[in-house]
Amino acid sequence: MRALIDVSEAQMEALDALAKRVRQSRAALIRAAISDFLDRQRREQVEDGFGLWGERKVDGLAYQDAARREW
Repeated sequence: MRALIDVSEAQMEALDALAKRVRQSRAALIRAAISDFLDRQRREQVEDGFGLWGERKVDGLAYQDAARREW
């Protein structure tokens, strides 16, 4: 799928210089950058869930046992 994006002249020059240095196409570098960005966003979303019980005074396992007894 194709996408049209706007970049500054400085960004395009830097991208072209990098593409030449690493011997990859501009499109390949942009695809890799998008993949890296999306992976980082997914990891941050997962990491945001860690420590949610940190401020609670209830033990997580005790809470789980109490909730299961309600079933």
